[in-house]
Amino acid sequence: MQRTHNRSEASRLDSERHLHPYTHPRKIEADGPVVIRGGDGIWVVDEDGNRYMEGLAGLWCASLGFSERRLADAAYRQMLELPFYHSFAGRVPEVTARLAAKLMDWSPLPFARVLFANSGSESNDAAFKLVHYYNNAKGRPRKKKIIARDRSYHGSTAVASAMSGLSAARKVFDLDIPGIVRISCPHYYAHGLPGETIEQFSDRLVEELEQTILREGPETVAAFIAEPVIGGGGVVIPPPGYYDGIQAILRKYDILFIADEVISGFGRLGEAFGSTVFGLKPDMITVAKMLSAAYAPISALYLSEDIYETIKQGSDTVGVFGHGFTYSGHPVAAAVALETLRIYEDDGILDHVRRVAPRFQDGLQALRDHPLVGDVRGMGLIGAIELAEQPALRKPFAPEKGVGAYFLGRALANGLILRAVPGDIITFAPPLIINEAEIDDLMSRVRLSLDETSTWLRQQA
Repeated sequence: MQRTHNRSEASRLDSERHLHPYTHPRKIEADGPVVIRGGDGIWVVDEDGNRYMEGLAGLWCASLGFSERRLADAAYRQMLELPFYHSFAGRVPEVTARLAAKLMDWSPLPFARVLFANSGSESNDAAFKLVHYYNNAKGRPRKKKIIARDRSYHGSTAVASAMSGLSAARKVFDLDIPGIVRISCPHYYAHGLPGETIEQFSDRLVEELEQTILREGPETVAAFIAEPVIGGGGVVIPPPGYYDGIQAILRKYDILFIADEVISGFGRLGEAFGSTVFGLKPDMITVAKMLSAAYAPISALYLSEDIYETIKQGSDTVGVFGHGFTYSGHPVAAAVALETLRIYEDDGILDHVRRVAPRFQDGLQALRDHPLVGDVRGMGLIGAIELAEQPALRKPFAPEKGVGAYFLGRALANGLILRAVPGDIITFAPPLIINEAEIDDLMSRVRLSLDETSTWLRQQA
């Protein structure tokens, strides 16, 4: 399928004036962006009229697709009623209070409060701050270190980037800051030792956590942050027994558990929360993305009773809880989020995910027979294929070959938007409303793009 693309005025202005997130500036200068003008269900449409199936729901977030009228109407009604108000100094928009209560109905555990922000990055940043606040209030000023994992992604604010395990988020920004301690990624395909079973791999990583805590000193380690399923690092699904062992170690040394559910929250894995899927009992949970189906920026941080009570004690000392943003719990974003949760309930979105997920996962697994595919993994409506030069030996392509980038270009030409992460890992997270026919269509486009990438590689040899 040949896609047309002309350098329009919008493309020219963008390439001259816009610094794009997570994009090489030289590429934008040379080629210009794909300018998206509209959306319809799981499809987006560029300014030339080309239609693209959105295989990553934008950035893991457009759970209800790109044309849900109920969300547009909710935003419009709220704009007319109260377009802005804050939650500082004992005031709150009514809709924000209702959203806080509704989030407790969805909560996987009996949390005490939610703290609103505007992005997953900000909520993870707030979690970091509250770890410090919590231990200062408890008289433990040395207990501040955060343990995070390789290949994790927790956002792009300074501290969230520092906690992330992707070098592009930290290296050039000098964000290997003190107090962030790194442990291994639970990616068996990439890091399992020769002859090591997946159970032995899991045990080794749990042991690594304990040895790291003992090396750093348990009195200095405050929290562990983890995505139930690592998303931006390549859809890494931890092995069986991993989280049971990890949580036992955290309890043993009185270490808080922060579950980053920015991607997994609200149905991506087939349950409302990844914490339910993996039996997690975190002290804090961060959510964003699908909270509003991406129709408005909003995030939230769930807080345990213990943390909330400690915040009250700390506020007694200084006279106020000194954290917040102008747009925390913004009424328009809150109205959109509240309507999103109602749609999930009214339309049985979680039941729908559970119905179509087997078709999606079977489609991914069928790609194992392709000569470029080294590994396939996923659950619910999230997944990844990891490309390899020699799949049987788990040998990746050299990064300079740009195999993942070439595949993405072919997918785009074939009307499919996906994303590659370092290691030539192609990630999938379609809108939750995708149906089985659309899943089959998606997989056909993937296989065609893989075949075209194979042809290109043979021509390079």
